[in-house]
Amino acid sequence: MHRLAGLVAAISLAGCTAIPDARPPLDSGVVDQPEPIPADTALAATLTAGPPIETMPFVDWDAGSALAAFKRSCDKILFRDDVSGLTRRIDWQAPCGAAANWSGDAADFFRAQFETVVVGDGSAFATGYYEPEIQGSRVQAPGYEVPVYAYPEDLVRAWPDDMPEAERTGRPPLGRYNEEGEFVQYYERSEIVAGALDGKVPVIAWAADPVEFFFLQIQGSGLLRLPDGGVMRIGYSGQNGREYVAIGRPMREQGLIGDGTDYPTSMQGLMGWLRDNPTRADEIMNLNKSWIFFRELDTEGPLGSLEVPVFRQDSVAVDPKFVPYGAPVWLDMEADVADGLWIAQDTGGAIKGANRFDTFWGNGADAREIAGGMSSSGKAYLLLPKGTLARLEQ
Repeated sequence: MHRLAGLVAAISLAGCTAIPDARPPLDSGVVDQPEPIPADTALAATLTAGPPIETMPFVDWDAGSALAAFKRSCDKILFRDDVSGLTRRIDWQAPCGAAANWSGDAADFFRAQFETVVVGDGSAFATGYYEPEIQGSRVQAPGYEVPVYAYPEDLVRAWPDDMPEAERTGRPPLGRYNEEGEFVQYYERSEIVAGALDGKVPVIAWAADPVEFFFLQIQGSGLLRLPDGGVMRIGYSGQNGREYVAIGRPMREQGLIGDGTDYPTSMQGLMGWLRDNPTRADEIMNLNKSWIFFRELDTEGPLGSLEVPVFRQDSVAVDPKFVPYGAPVWLDMEADVADGLWIAQDTGGAIKGANRFDTFWGNGADAREIAGGMSSSGKAYLLLPKGTLARLEQ
């Protein structure tokens, strides 16, 4: 999930209890993004009224799928606090109640229940992510040798013994206790590839291609196409706590991709180089110390960080400090394919700040192509329950 040359996202979550935190980011490091708004949350940013909701150019099919996505979000947003500071749980009762029984035009639902709000100047930047489909097997077999690990029991959060009490703020870091009983960093990618977890951590499946699996990990979820033709959906259950390094930037700096090479600065270009240079592929992929652990899912789609399935061209990843989970967002981007209504249902490690969005494109070859090339500027309007802006201005 997550766009090289612009593909930045990506797909969700983490923690020793397998509850989603934040999808890991896919960022080639070669795309200039807008300067961030100097505010910690949307509430601290400049908020202004957007265009009258009646003038928004909603399209029937788009509004219909967005309404379905909004309904799926209601069971969650009615019972969680909005860290952006823009809304309260009670604010969502009217639109969620209306959505549950709405039988009319979907565009009229959004016109009746919401108002548009601009954060800062509304200048937006959007990338894309998708659900990869790769070859895999539930059991190890010839041609299926890449382990898909479940969350390790020894990966925990704790404070290092030598960390002063005054510095112990927020959540403790992820790590493990070594044989001497010391809390240390967890194994990084190169150690895991070399077998550090062999026989110690459950393997839920086996992938056929290490390069494909590397990019599935960055997306945070995916489909395994099984030898018998079946499909196994896997979702993010945690991360090793080690640094995520976007390999696109060092590859470009080394002259491996980009101008003057046969490999464009896109996800397809990176994958092409890794496949054509197998003796160096592990060296490059191991620059990224992060490793993602998975669980099997039986949901209709991959789970976003709101813990509801995300769907193509409906779900968008946001920074929840600037966009309330469940809120509709109207995007008007230079890449017209991203224009329309989206519902905030996910987040990602590279999705930070106001008006930063990561659009979800589902699975399949076209999803991979669109997400891999999505890197677009434009304008964003939040749709908040009617009366929100007036209340905040009091």
